[in-house]
Order: sequence, then structure tokens, then C-alpha cells
Amino acid sequence: MKRTFFSLMLVLLFSSTAMASKVVSVYNWTEYIPLEILKQFTKETGIKVIYSTYESNETMYTKLKLAGGKGYDIIIPSTYFVSRMIKQGMLAPLDYKQIPNLRNLEGDLLNKDFDAKNKYSIPYVWGGTGIATQPGTFKKGYEVSWADLWDPKFAGRVLLQDDVREVLGVGLLRLGYSINSSNPKELEKAYQLMKTLMPAVRVINSDNPKMPILNEEVEIGMLWNGEAWLAWQDGGEMDFHWPKEGGIMWMDSLVIPKDAANKENAHKFINFILRPDIAKQVTEYIGYVAPNKKAVPMLSKELRENQAIFPPKKIMDKSVFQTDVDAKATLLYEEYWQKLKADN
Repeated sequence: MKRTFFSLMLVLLFSSTAMASKVVSVYNWTEYIPLEILKQFTKETGIKVIYSTYESNETMYTKLKLAGGKGYDIIIPSTYFVSRMIKQGMLAPLDYKQIPNLRNLEGDLLNKDFDAKNKYSIPYVWGGTGIATQPGTFKKGYEVSWADLWDPKFAGRVLLQDDVREVLGVGLLRLGYSINSSNPKELEKAYQLMKTLMPAVRVINSDNPKMPILNEEVEIGMLWNGEAWLAWQDGGEMDFHWPKEGGIMWMDSLVIPKDAANKENAHKFINFILRPDIAKQVTEYIGYVAPNKKAVPMLSKELRENQAIFPPKKIMDKSVFQTDVDAKATLLYEEYWQKLKADN
């Protein structure tokens, strides 16, 4: 999910007039795939890619709802939105016969609760939210905790991401609850805990959350691990830490809307993305891991050994992937989030 956000529309005209009837419309997060990959897909298949982007799951979901599920052949929602869209009958079942490269995926990232047996979704990349700080904020060997966000020395210098599930997820983790809780009492306690943090928060940002750290507007804050990678690639300086309680993990998946006009081309696009050489390029570009067992050995040693990108086992053992919550809980999350932002 999780990346540099801003609204953008790109229409990629990579094919000749003769190819104009062969198209696939892809709706994706901003800066979430190298454009060279789209050009390569068109060159190899003759299928033109119509590419547009969104800044949040909510924006994608609302637009798809308003369009009646039409207009797009591929979208890339996060785990809990995959679950929601399955329940609402918005997605088409996948035809595995058209996706032979599925064999390249890591088995332990398949068959998750949000889509048992991967009937509707194929993992694209996964990542997580941890804590970013100014360089040298914590001494080497210090075990960073989500509780550090509350340290008085950071008052007025804290960053939160503009994401209801992740912010309340921090409160739930601190209280020892699941980040996927639908329990009203647990959610209220998480809200009350996060409310005590709001006076220390200077920035709430998901459009480009690495920038407040890089610009030294804040000292500490929540950050997606891929954002840290992008910052380092551009020469920026920050430290990234996985809190001892675990990270907030998510997965973004390739899905086909139920009423997609070009389902066959969509399957070809998914199969192309699952090639090891393509998955390698995706991970190198965005800093989130493509769950492709044949692609990982192709990555540089520097990237494979970067624990911000590949969390150590002790962190993964404590971390949980986001899934959808029930309708009543969804309303509670949103209500508490609006209250928290009003307090900021």
C-alpha cells in the first residue's frame, strides 16, 4: 500500500494504430511500477497499456463503485480491500490456466485469510510499516518500540501516516490486541491511547511521508519500509526500525474487476508481472518485496540483506498482515480516525 501518493493519470501509448484494439487498463498506486516494464509488456505482446494511478485504497474503491466496476482491467488493492471487494462481488475469479507463472510465487504468502486459495487475487508486493527517525536518534542496539512515539522528547516532532487502519493499529499493538480487531471495546481503548499521542503529532501525511523526515520537520514517525528505500536511493538520510512489538504488514494484490472488458489481456498482464526478471525490477524500483521465489536470488546482496526491506524472522513472527474487519468495525475505525484528526 503503501508509497509516494499524489493523483496522476498516465496514458501510455506504446503501440501502433494497428494494435489499438489490443488494450489493458491498469489502475495502480503512484510510483508503483517502472514505466519501462509497461513498455516491455507492450513490445512483447502488442497490448497497449492504459495506465492510471490513485493515492489511496479508498479513492480506488470509490471510483470503481461509481463506475459500476467498469473501466479497468487490473487494479492493485491492499489485503483488507481485496477481502471487502470479494464480499461485495466486485472481482472476477482468476483462470489459473492463463497464469502459469504462478508457480514462481512463495507458497507461504498464498492462501491468506483475505482470499483463501487465491481465487480472486495474486500477490504483487508486500511490505510493512515501522518507525523512521532522523539519523542517530537511537543508539545502536536499542530495541525500538511503538511506545517511543510517546517519548516527551519528541513532542511536536512526530509523524503519523494518513491511514486509519495503521494509526489505530499502532494503538492496538501497544495494547496487545490484533491489528485486525473488530472488538468495539478494544477499538475504543486504542482510540483513547492514540488520542494521548495527538498533541505530539506535527504532520499527518501519506502523500509523500518520507519528506517530513528528510526535511527535518519531524524527528520520528510511522513509515512504510519502501518509502525508506526510496529515500535512500535518492541519497536521503534516515534510520528505519522495526518495533519490537512487530510491524504492521500488508500485501497489495493483482485483481481483475468483475466487469473488466479485457479479461484475457488482464491475465496476460498478471502472468507477465509474475516473471522473475520482471518481479526483480519491481522490487528494485519501489523497495517492496515481490513474493517471487525465483526473483529474490536475482537481487543484489545489498538489497537481499537489507533488514528494512526483508524483515528478520523475529519481527515477522510477531507481525500480522492486515485483513478486512466487519462493517460495524469499519465505521468505528473511521469515526475514531476523524476524531483523532480533529484533535490534531
